[in-house]
Amino acid sequence: MDAYMKLEPGAFSSAAMPGQGPDVLSDRRIAAALVLSTVLWLLACYGDTVQSMVAIWQRSDTFAHGFLIVPISAWLILRKRHVIAALDLRPDFLVLPLLGLVGFGWLLGQLAGAEVAQQFAVVLMIPLVVWAILGASVVRVLAFPLFFLFFAVPFGEFLESPLMEHTANFTVAALKLTGIPVYREGQFFMIPSGSWSVVEACSGLRYLIASLTVGVLFAYLTYRSLARRTIFVALSVIVPIVANWLRAYMIVMIGHLREMKYAVGIDHLIYGWLFFGFVMLILFWIGSFWREDPDPRLAASRSLQLSARGHPSQAAILVAAIAVAGLVAVWPVAAERLDTTARNSPPLLQGPPPAGDWQTISGRLTNWTPRFLSPSAHIQLSYGKDASRVGLYVGYYRNQQQGARLITSHNTLVPSNDGVWRNIGETRRTLVFDQGDLSLTEARLNGRSTSLLVWRWYWVDGQFIVNPVWGKLLQAKSRLFGRGDDGAIVIVYAPYDNRPLDAERVLRDFVGSMLPAITRSLEHARRAQPSL
Repeated sequence: MDAYMKLEPGAFSSAAMPGQGPDVLSDRRIAAALVLSTVLWLLACYGDTVQSMVAIWQRSDTFAHGFLIVPISAWLILRKRHVIAALDLRPDFLVLPLLGLVGFGWLLGQLAGAEVAQQFAVVLMIPLVVWAILGASVVRVLAFPLFFLFFAVPFGEFLESPLMEHTANFTVAALKLTGIPVYREGQFFMIPSGSWSVVEACSGLRYLIASLTVGVLFAYLTYRSLARRTIFVALSVIVPIVANWLRAYMIVMIGHLREMKYAVGIDHLIYGWLFFGFVMLILFWIGSFWREDPDPRLAASRSLQLSARGHPSQAAILVAAIAVAGLVAVWPVAAERLDTTARNSPPLLQGPPPAGDWQTISGRLTNWTPRFLSPSAHIQLSYGKDASRVGLYVGYYRNQQQGARLITSHNTLVPSNDGVWRNIGETRRTLVFDQGDLSLTEARLNGRSTSLLVWRWYWVDGQFIVNPVWGKLLQAKSRLFGRGDDGAIVIVYAPYDNRPLDAERVLRDFVGSMLPAITRSLEHARRAQPSL
């Protein structure tokens, strides 16, 4: 593959290749037209998935570069057109099972409501289509342009939380080294001049994705050796992360030294992009000193190996194109049939009845409500036992669709811009009860007048789980076998003053007593309403 990548775009011409007469060129144009038509058919069959990518490009500054990926890939492919003209076109029917497997992966993503899995599957199908119709030699030459298409997938939001955490860690540590006292709660910290918070825009994800995208393209166009390409791509990942840490520290220092008159509001975003642009300019300037220009002698030797190809088999290419077109169209049809048969009526969710010494009490413990978007049904109840109080929230989802899904990054305990509540830390735990082990996510929330210890877990396909990826897979399995997509989020919480361990003891007692009742309530909601 690397050898083909080193060829100059103008290394070949139709007149210089033995046996490449007008008929051969016409056959190759027909083959190219068949591939392009099949790719367009693929994009039409998966139009909803393509539109979901474009919608994210439009609304998100982090992924707006997606509009440039396809034109850049097309340009890179055009640079290789003379090399491709010298290759022997041989359809590879052994790729069809792999194409079918990727299509099935798209179907699972559709059933699980995992858009990013669907998007990756559609993009992966494009090189497989080229491979199946034109053969492995063409895919080897076009490996990078086809690989570059994956940057069109809006992927990486899961990195926001760890990037925010590391940015906050560095900023607080740097402030302390500077001699400024800092009080920190999660992603929020206070210094004598004012309060700051590390939110999604401060994570540096947009800088990282932009740097990686441009860095990979720069490395491909500038270097020939794998070692230099790898080193530069690695720097394209490390440099923006460190630069974002420095950016966050400098912005806080500017605000501190200027009595919060500068580097607040929109100012810090502008300063951030200027600083990031300067750092990237330095990185690419330094990288240009080690550029490796193509070796014309190597290109000439490759031209002798690649020339003198005969007529491509138009019949085989046509059969391959028809087979590919039929195979890619199967999965959207299957998804539509499964979606039609899975439509159920709205659930009837009832509050779990009291168990043990716990009793339902009137009123709410606090004004806090988790932000889980558009559940099909939900309950929020309060329970009491002696002086102990516990809140229960259950959000039940059925017939899930965009904007109304159980497992999505948009569902959270506290939005980052909430003016009252702050999530100061989360961890996963596995606790032992009489009913068995229960894995959950524990969080601590601070409000203006109280603090909460919060436990949450998912209920999917009749199982209590905490891992969202596993939850997506269980949902896809349930829909695939005709059991619908019912799922729920279960959240229990207890207030505390200064001792979270007191709230933990209360929650342990509550869950140990009420978990069977919660389970029966969920199972009843699943069975109570018949299918339409």
